[in-house]
Amino acid sequence: MKSFLGLITLTATALLAACTTSHPPLPTVASVDLARYYGTWYEIARLPNSFQSMCASDTQATYRPDGKEVAVVNQCRTAKGSLEQAQGVARVVEGSGGAKLRVSFFRPFYGDYWILDLDPGYQWVLVGEPARKYAWILARSPQLDEATHEALLTRAAELGFSRQAFITTPHTGPAR
Repeated sequence: MKSFLGLITLTATALLAACTTSHPPLPTVASVDLARYYGTWYEIARLPNSFQSMCASDTQATYRPDGKEVAVVNQCRTAKGSLEQAQGVARVVEGSGGAKLRVSFFRPFYGDYWILDLDPGYQWVLVGEPARKYAWILARSPQLDEATHEALLTRAAELGFSRQAFITTPHTGPAR
């Protein structure tokens, strides 16, 4: 009986260990002024993900106030030239100073959207989530200078994201 209980304890411990993340906590910026964050952001680079697999270029996101929430409109151009658009909503995580949001495009399912690095002038941002599966570099214009782009990739790597996995998003002109 003792060996059976020991086996159960060992199995339970292994299962609990498998449920925990191997990443250290992910730090965010101290606070975000959402009024300054609102508007259009262009995707400069991202970690590949299935929900953007159709996006070939011109990816952008627009944020605007919507009562106590944030309205989110993401769009991109497909390889065939058509525009894809997704509308969602974000909620600020209480106590995060606006640096952590929960975003949903398919309610009631929400994902983390954490602001990890932010230009003091709100011209560029590094966004990610605690499991390090998703990350984006965004800017207020479709191009970002190479030095800033490299610095943000370096910062992402310091935070535990795969620098080499980031793909650059081409921009062909204004989305219509």
